[in-house]
Amino acid sequence: QVQLVESGGGSVQAGGSLRLSCTASAYITGPNCMAWFRQAPGKEREAVAAIYTGRDNTYYSDSVTGRFSISQDNAKNTISLQMNTLKPEDTAMYYCALKKSAICYNIWPRASEYNYWGQGTRVTVSS
Repeated sequence: QVQLVESGGGSVQAGGSLRLSCTASAYITGPNCMAWFRQAPGKEREAVAAIYTGRDNTYYSDSVTGRFSISQDNAKNTISLQMNTLKPEDTAMYYCALKKSAICYNIWPRASEYNYWGQGTRVTVSS
């Protein structure tokens, strides 16, 4: 069973930066769609960004476009989320997700599409 492990969460002041990483416990034959979701207390889980590992195509929600950047490191079986200019509304638990053998286009924002999920890493942004 593949496990996804997130790291890099923490507390930061508004305007600061954090970098999240997600590493798969075993190599997963790709290409795959990998994504970051987040869930704030009392809110539904929402898609943040996704990357198609076959061609590095990336996708972002409107709320993070221009501030967040998703990337992959195939050699390390890892994706990362660089988060800049953080805002208090970015405060949430961030989850890594993977949909095996799939492109991201059209499906990436739907949590139900993903086969594997990490346990999450908490991000807190104070004003």
